[in-house]
Amino acid sequence: MQEHNSGAGFALTSAQTPGSSKPDPILVADNIVRQFGGLTAVNVNHLEIQRGSITALIGPNGAGKTTFFNLLTGYDSPNSGTWSFNGKALNGIPPHKVARLGMVRTFQLTKALYRLTVLENMLLGAKQQKGESVLLSVFPWIWRAQEEAIRVKAVSILKNFKLIDKQDDFAAALSGGQRKLLEMARALMVEPEMVMLDEPMAGVNPALKQSLLEHIKELRNEGKTVLFVEHDMDMVHEISDWVIVMAQGEIIAEGTPSTVMGNAQVIEAYLGAHHNADLSSEEA
Repeated sequence: MQEHNSGAGFALTSAQTPGSSKPDPILVADNIVRQFGGLTAVNVNHLEIQRGSITALIGPNGAGKTTFFNLLTGYDSPNSGTWSFNGKALNGIPPHKVARLGMVRTFQLTKALYRLTVLENMLLGAKQQKGESVLLSVFPWIWRAQEEAIRVKAVSILKNFKLIDKQDDFAAALSGGQRKLLEMARALMVEPEMVMLDEPMAGVNPALKQSLLEHIKELRNEGKTVLFVEHDMDMVHEISDWVIVMAQGEIIAEGTPSTVMGNAQVIEAYLGAHHNADLSSEEA
């Protein structure tokens, strides 16, 4: 399986221990703990995400991956811990402000606004729209040029995602895979530095899966950072520069895809201690 080296020059020989330091981390988390009653869902001592790379966050069901995503993006609050994006602390920052800072996410269950058209969904994704101001809204000559530029940008992205023929359709009429594409396309309207994808391949048919893969790789080629949760190990192998493994709320391993898949702790977490085979061959 071919390994990838990110556009940021991330050395794939970096230390492969949980919480290893990265040459140029864009996201750093320390001592993140989230408890629900007596259950500790997340307990991450230290984590760094390398800028310009595609990093996969994997683990068995119930490992705490989505909860960790929710904490990092402001959709939930930890019991303790600190984390920063581009050196700026994110504790207590609400999701919409996290997005404005350049870190956006998609969801396992898509959040398209179904009663709006595909194009209207895209237009809502743009940030700092002058026409949204109550004061400026009565002076259309101030915001009309910006609104047109946003529309041009939205149409361009929809063309790239091959959704342009659907621009006037209601989002509710899209297939599950097309909604995933729309959600990723809408995220790009924010001009993010980092895109976080929660199970982007869930419910996507094979015809659209390759399209999604190519768009994720294109994000890296444009210098963006991608962190994604995924159960599809073929996808993880194909596009990841780095893989982080969670089990029972903790980071138990990280490294290149091939190294992680052969890690005994990872095999035990996924398959149980009685298995003694490479995870990738088991998946196959």
